Amino acid sequence: MSPSRKQRQPLILAAEGYLELGMFEHALATLNQLGDAKSLERQAAYLKGEALRALARYEEALPILQQAADAAPDDIHVHLAMAWCYKRTGRIDLAIQSLDDALLIEPGEALLHYNLACYWSLAGNKHRAVKYLADALRIDPNYRDLIDNESDFDPIRHDPEFVSLLTVIV
Repeated sequence: MSPSRKQRQPLILAAEGYLELGMFEHALATLNQLGDAKSLERQAAYLKGEALRALARYEEALPILQQAADAAPDDIHVHLAMAWCYKRTGRIDLAIQSLDDALLIEPGEALLHYNLACYWSLAGNKHRAVKYLADALRIDPNYRDLIDNESDFDPIRHDPEFVSLLTVIV
């Protein structure tokens, strides 16, 4: 028997706390008390998807995150989580699509531009990667600090267009 609405909220709050503490298995166990994944409301579906994502259970996370996205299509955090999972399941095309959807919602979010640059680099499209990276750096120059250690840029790291972007003084 599923918990009542009144009983659900403390479970959701507990799961949020477990996620914040990095206790992903506890978060998942708590969320599983809410019943069948198909009956989860948006917040609980998102939290369960995040717990599964943190546990590297990407294939399992995707349908639950999609449920959260269907319930809250304007939540860029859901799109980011889905993109993360798609990347790690070898579906760069769907990761890019998820972030493109998020960019329609929050076009000024530097993280979206930065992640799109990473994914386009992995997809082998250096022009789009450089364009999105330039956009991310224009919005938030602090992303420059991440580039040297970002392995997603390895496919284009020595490309003249990429190198040129990084030599621009901000």
